[in-house]
Amino acid sequence: MSLVRRATAEDAQEVLRLRQVMIDSLSGSDPGTEWHVPASPVLRDRLARDEDFAAFVVDHPERPGALAALVVGTVDYRIGKAANPHGKAGYVFSVATDPDARRRGYARACMDELLQWFRERGAGQVLLTASAEAEPLYASLGFVRKPDPAMSLQL
Repeated sequence: MSLVRRATAEDAQEVLRLRQVMIDSLSGSDPGTEWHVPASPVLRDRLARDEDFAAFVVDHPERPGALAALVVGTVDYRIGKAANPHGKAGYVFSVATDPDARRRGYARACMDELLQWFRERGAGQVLLTASAEAEPLYASLGFVRKPDPAMSLQL
C-alpha cells in the first residue's frame, strides 16, 4: 500500500502550510501568510473539481491531521512542437516536505505518483524549476537542466 494519496479539498489548509514551507526556504521570499485566506477557497475548489490540477501528499506519521510531503502539478496545453506534438505539458510546483519529515523518500514517492498522473493525461513533457537542494532528486528521476530564458511580469 502506498503512503501517497491524492489530496482532497479537505487538505487545502495543510497544502497551503506546506507551500509556505517551500516559499520560506527560498531566499528573498515574502514570509507573509495573509494570502492564505483568499487562496484557500480557490485551492479547495481546484482540488475538488479541476481535472488538470492535482496534488499528491503523504500524511505525517507523527502528527495526525498534518501532511508530511506535497507535490502539486497541472497539465497545460501549448501548441505542439517536434518533441511534444500534442502540446500537453505537465508543470510541477510546490514540492515541499515538512522539515521534521525529510530524508524519508516522501517527496520522491509523491513525484512518482505525479509523473504517473501526467503520463495518464498524455503530457509529452514535464517542466519544473529546481532549487539547488532539490536538483539531485529531479536528476535521479530523469530531469535535465535547460538554459532558462524565462521572464516574469506581475499583473
